[in-house]
Amino acid sequence: MLQEINWTDIAQHLFVYDPKRPLLFNSAAFLALFIVLYALFIPMRRATTWRTWYLLLFSIFFYYKSSGLFFILLLLSTGWNFGLGHLMHTAGSRASRIFYLFLSVGGSLGLLAYYKYTNFFIGSVNALAGTEFAFQKIFLPVGISFFTFQTLSYTIDVYRGTLKPISEGARTAGDWLQSFADFAFYVSFFPQLVAGPIVRAADFIPQIRQPLKLSKENVGYALLLISGGLFKKAVISDYISVNFVDRIFANPGLYSGFENLMGVYGYAIQIYCDFSGYSDMAIGLALLFGFQLAENFRSPYKAVSVQDFWQRWHISLSTWLRDYLYISLGGNKKGKFRTYLNLMITMLLGGLWHGANWVFIIWGALHGAALAIDRFLKNLGRIWENPAMRAFLIMLIIQGGCQIAVWRIYAAGDLDELEYADLLNGNLLVAGVWFGLMLLAIAIDKLVKKSTASRIAAGIMVFHFVCFCWIFFRSGAPGSRVPPMETTFKMLYQIMAVFRPEVMGQVIAGYWKAMLLIGTGFLIHLLPGSWDRSLEKGYARMPAVVKAVGLALIIWIVIQTSSAEVTPFIYFQF
Repeated sequence: MLQEINWTDIAQHLFVYDPKRPLLFNSAAFLALFIVLYALFIPMRRATTWRTWYLLLFSIFFYYKSSGLFFILLLLSTGWNFGLGHLMHTAGSRASRIFYLFLSVGGSLGLLAYYKYTNFFIGSVNALAGTEFAFQKIFLPVGISFFTFQTLSYTIDVYRGTLKPISEGARTAGDWLQSFADFAFYVSFFPQLVAGPIVRAADFIPQIRQPLKLSKENVGYALLLISGGLFKKAVISDYISVNFVDRIFANPGLYSGFENLMGVYGYAIQIYCDFSGYSDMAIGLALLFGFQLAENFRSPYKAVSVQDFWQRWHISLSTWLRDYLYISLGGNKKGKFRTYLNLMITMLLGGLWHGANWVFIIWGALHGAALAIDRFLKNLGRIWENPAMRAFLIMLIIQGGCQIAVWRIYAAGDLDELEYADLLNGNLLVAGVWFGLMLLAIAIDKLVKKSTASRIAAGIMVFHFVCFCWIFFRSGAPGSRVPPMETTFKMLYQIMAVFRPEVMGQVIAGYWKAMLLIGTGFLIHLLPGSWDRSLEKGYARMPAVVKAVGLALIIWIVIQTSSAEVTPFIYFQF
């Protein structure tokens, strides 16, 4: 006998917020809702006002399904900055404009600070002053960091005069209501609302009132992005996370140094596939509705310098920090020392943006220091134009700093003499590997009169610097039962002192599925850009039926490989 369908439970699952099951792109609930959403969107796609209100209401519903009643907070933040943007534009003096900008920045960052950093501040004060202030029960609204930066891009651009407020020219109540709806739609547009890309007002708002561009090529490219993003997130990232990476980081002392190193490599590809997969899906979904979102990732592990890495990784954040923080601090216009200081401040705050934990600040500080050192070396002269030499010196400085930290731990009595010797030998061995790689690359380039080998060597060292920083980043993940710095130290100790190369074959055989997916992730990432473009052109020429079957196949693979519960995106916590 067929089981009776409980339509009440299905309706509750689809339309009522459940904190244990937020609405995610990679869930069956979202797929069902999206099919209905898009079917109703197509008939109204040419009616600008109707489609704006329709997508705005769904976006607010989407945020309700992700964060519950915090959608009210989203609307309050939207209204606050919408009003201040208009007041700033119509202010009669510079002092008034500065005052309204202060209210916008202060209100937005104050809201972000309360929800995201209150307990971090309390914990820091308790640790430094020996106090016992109680931690507060504060729920972090999903995507608050993203929509805060979006509203700030609007008010700052209006203050600078590079963008006119969306309310300019509004006269009647209907004009004001539509202007607010357009602005709210920009802030809350559901594909990028909870985890980016961070969209600039100057890029998105002009698209709202333009005729919809929904060509066959755009639809094809959108489906390719959605399929690829879903595969990267739900197949590669989720599988290696649950079945390998999480186990290693939960207790690195139980595993050999080789397993720990593979866990770091695994996390590097996990976070890339997770976040770039989300970005691809967001860009693809937006394109299905006729809106262009900027590229957010550009093969970041191909970078040959730390600066190059940040021009490829989370591009919407790095450019936001550059344009609204680094340049506001003076950029490189105030002398060399201020340039290095501004880089450090920008990356420290960028690290803090990622999470309320000291390991995120350390992560940002490491990247800031590397950026400053790289720029300093470039300014020294032609000899330092070789990227492999700069990358080697950065790695050497980082390893020297780590060795000083290890010596301090040893001097405090928390390491015995044998452990200290093992760490020292491991550190020297790794430094020797980087030195040999640099010399080999320079020698090859001298022989062939090209810089290819030096760029490859630099890329290898930059990748390992990024992986070193990822250890701090992953150790601060919410829900970790072990203190972040303890996890970080134990993992580095295992890699440097207890590597055990003899277990490589056994580990690869035992985790062959995870290793295969890690390798697949890196292979997809490292493919030449020309291959990607050829794939896009070939996919665009395929019949619609083939595209639909391809997407259905990806969804089937996701269902077959997924765990019991849908895994949230890593950047939801930010």
